[in-house]
Amino acid sequence: MSHIKKPKAYAELLATYGFEAFQLLSTFSAVDAKGRYLHWHDFRHRVPKGVNAQAAWTAVKMARTVLLKPIALTAESGKPFQYCLPDFAQTVIHDIERINTRLGQAAPNVSTSNQSNLFLVESLMMEEAISSAQLEGAATTRKIAKEMLEKEREPLNDDERMIANNFMLMKLAKQSMGLPLSIELIRQFHTEATRHIQEAHACPGEIRKDNDIYVKGRDDEVVHQPPDARLLPERLEQLCDFANECHDGHDGRAFIHPAVKAIVLHFMIGYEHPFNDGNGRTARGLFYWYMLKSGYWAFEYISISALLKQAPVRYGESYLFTESDDKDLTYFIGHQLNIIERAMQQFLAYIERKKSDYTQVIGLLEKSGFDKRLNPRQVHLLKKVLRHPGRLFTAREIKNDFDIAEGTARADLEKLVQLKLMAKTSEGKTYCYIARGDAEAQLRKK
Repeated sequence: MSHIKKPKAYAELLATYGFEAFQLLSTFSAVDAKGRYLHWHDFRHRVPKGVNAQAAWTAVKMARTVLLKPIALTAESGKPFQYCLPDFAQTVIHDIERINTRLGQAAPNVSTSNQSNLFLVESLMMEEAISSAQLEGAATTRKIAKEMLEKEREPLNDDERMIANNFMLMKLAKQSMGLPLSIELIRQFHTEATRHIQEAHACPGEIRKDNDIYVKGRDDEVVHQPPDARLLPERLEQLCDFANECHDGHDGRAFIHPAVKAIVLHFMIGYEHPFNDGNGRTARGLFYWYMLKSGYWAFEYISISALLKQAPVRYGESYLFTESDDKDLTYFIGHQLNIIERAMQQFLAYIERKKSDYTQVIGLLEKSGFDKRLNPRQVHLLKKVLRHPGRLFTAREIKNDFDIAEGTARADLEKLVQLKLMAKTSEGKTYCYIARGDAEAQLRKK
């Protein structure tokens, strides 16, 4: 990523092109005609012929200066990070505000319809765990990874261990959402992300004490040198203060939308790079922690890493754009909001597909009279049984699928055995449950 062209300092631009830029203000604004918040690296190629690109860029910077607002976090140089929210960002935030209610209720566990939605997305926390690990370089198939997580099989190598750790990290994010952010909690997140993986190098939970850590680009060039290790305790305390401070806009306090704060936390862990390894996974874990803490429960099931993995270069560039242009977080925030928007769309499309499958099963159940004998969770389990005749299920797997107690999972399986939709067998001391090949025929006979 050393190919990125850094803009000149704003003060230098003003001194050289100020008057010409002022005349261009009616032509150039903070965003381009398509609403894009461009960095100099991309902007310079889109300036109309005959217009001085540096002067036009100065006009853009003039327009942005009015909109940008600083936050209480600084770069190592002492310069505050700042951001603004162009129209496209406001649109995504509006969609984030609607995501919970679009699924039925503002909070989970309050209605049968909402519980049904939760059962429909049982695999998506696993999706984020797998994608986040693969973004960091873990090499294993999604099928094998999901099977490992569902059945709680011990990881066979570091790649599988990274995926298992990410799954536990997501669970920790949910379990910790009532806690304030602290250095200790950040260290817990990192410990979970790196447990048993090259521990001599990763040093789980240990804040780095030296400065031999740097971020490389695609050609092995140094693209980011994190702040001095001696400053990390103080800087991480400032980050915790920022996370814990109320930014609701009341009583003279600055307003920062929770999604923006979550993205800033994500960015800052990447910028500070407080650990030898596992910073990216820790950063994404903190993003989810803050979204869940702020009441956006649907984000437990919305995977951003799957989309980040598709374009890792753009992910890296969004960091470098921010660092190279007056610590303007708008680049990173905008990139993450675009990812979130696409992730939400995929999530809602997934829900609709699953609802269609669910409706078909309900139709069969109504005809058979079973609909009054099964709860929504058991109906969704039955859907899996019908889809995979001959497949083995265990109580541990169902426990992980639906985030329920193992005894409850076993009772669900026993219910389907009682209705002759599954068969029960033993493997050593463990009971397994087999999806009967004639389960659909059993439903139709009733």
